[in-house]
Amino acid sequence: MTLASLTIPFWSPAEIDGALRGIIDHLSNRGVLAYPTETVYGFGTAVDQESVESLVRLKGRPPAKPFLLLIGDPAQLARLDLHLPTYAAHLAARFWPGPLTLVLEGGDGRVPARLRGPEGGVAVRFTPHPGLRRLLAAYGEPITSTSANRPGVPPAMSSVEIVEQWPDAIHRGILHVLDGGRLSPSRPSTVVDCTGRRPRVIRPGVLSAAVLRECVPDLVGDT
Repeated sequence: MTLASLTIPFWSPAEIDGALRGIIDHLSNRGVLAYPTETVYGFGTAVDQESVESLVRLKGRPPAKPFLLLIGDPAQLARLDLHLPTYAAHLAARFWPGPLTLVLEGGDGRVPARLRGPEGGVAVRFTPHPGLRRLLAAYGEPITSTSANRPGVPPAMSSVEIVEQWPDAIHRGILHVLDGGRLSPSRPSTVVDCTGRRPRVIRPGVLSAAVLRECVPDLVGDT
């Protein structure tokens, strides 16, 4: 089989729109999706227990490492009952969509435990990737996200790498791969814990603490 027969073109607006129905059906059937983001290729599913467990099995993810959520509209946070404290709302207004991941409280009874980090929050990013934003708008719900790679292997920067690492899951129909071309290397998103009284950087990334403090001066961490 050729690469084209194992992946779904996801580059031009026409390709993206033409693929949406099949992608949404796959997510609704608890399938796993590989997709390009603004940083690396990711794996994702619908936000329900069965779908998340499908991703856990495919990825071989240890229990202590949660997944994050990608949203295409901040209004999707309310549907999952995730809470933006005032300082987090300021950060979101300034840097979303963009390379900023916010760890939020809430989601009780709506967000599977596998999506919660050690602090009990749920990590969320409003992606600026145009194809993903179109998909998320059409789907109407967030999707989970984790890097598309096997343990010890760098995150995939192209659909070819995913096909090479996960051929069995693709052939069995568990994994659908969106081909958005080869991505350019970039730094990961900055992760800010918004579950406490003050925002706290828990993973440095493309947005520096100095830039974030222009918006929230009492930010803790990342010097």
